[in-house]
Amino acid sequence: MEKNAGTVDRIVRVVIGIGLLYAVATGMVLGIVMYVAGILGIMMMVTAALAYCPLYPAMKMNTASKPK
Repeated sequence: MEKNAGTVDRIVRVVIGIGLLYAVATGMVLGIVMYVAGILGIMMMVTAALAYCPLYPAMKMNTASKPK
């Protein structure tokens, strides 16, 4: 699994992930939206930690800096 998420990409994912998980934890979202937001928040945090997004290869994207 080659890293395909760059630093800025990872920071944005962490911020969005924390926001989604905060919304779930504080009850700002309810019902099915709560579950979707929780799953998306966890996915954002995991992809940021691994520096790998499984959708990027399908879209031929790579925000990670390439070694010189």
